[in-house]
Amino acid sequence: MSAFLWLIFLAYASLVSTTDLNTSLVSTTDLNTNDYTSSLKVRRIFLLAGQSNMSRRGGVINNTWDGVIPLMSQSKPFKILRLSAGLTWVEAKEPLHQDIDVNATCGVGPGMVWMGTKISEWGRGTYLYNQLESRAKAAASFQDGGVSRIRALLWYQGESDTITPQDAKLYKKRVEKFFSNVRTDLKLPALPIIQVALASGQGPYVDKVRKAQFKVHLPKVTSIDAKGLPMNPDNLHLSTVAQVQLGEMFTKSFASIR
Repeated sequence: MSAFLWLIFLAYASLVSTTDLNTSLVSTTDLNTNDYTSSLKVRRIFLLAGQSNMSRRGGVINNTWDGVIPLMSQSKPFKILRLSAGLTWVEAKEPLHQDIDVNATCGVGPGMVWMGTKISEWGRGTYLYNQLESRAKAAASFQDGGVSRIRALLWYQGESDTITPQDAKLYKKRVEKFFSNVRTDLKLPALPIIQVALASGQGPYVDKVRKAQFKVHLPKVTSIDAKGLPMNPDNLHLSTVAQVQLGEMFTKSFASIR
């Protein structure tokens, strides 16, 4: 594991609060006691958002999680935190979203190494968008004597936009608007954004959405490619091994654009 990868996961904050919402916060901290907040010096926050491949499907087959947690996805006590559904900092451990995606079987995602919604459902003013914004602001404004900074948005979404040609056609326009809205509403105009180019989809227009993703041209927005990573038997969700690889890809990409 690289030193930079370790630094990123000094703290983790989950941002998801509904079964279909996939927004998480990763932050880095310097902790030296069992109190996760009183000794906090620096909290570097990373937002993870998107669909089920971002949050929870590694190792889940037939709605059953195999319980396997790779070494790089295991908890790091007093180093990695997540913001719980109740807006409290807790130790991060897989499955990260089990207190949030309460109606789904949760497994391994990319968050410790670093669900079904269309991009149109993330527009400003929607429930998903409002949850992302409010929980991000809550995580960044904790009054605990430390310093909190939102460092990046990690975005993995688009599988649901492969179903109809209209959604695939409008994907670039919609996702660019979403990225711009997030930066504006969080007052972070230069927020680095890393999006994942799809490995799979729920419909026949995967290639069209992938092309749209690679055509996004906004400052400090970069893409990593999930195509070719190992899949679960459903051929839609990434395997546990793939989630670890994806986390490493996020890390390298962030190092190159920050």
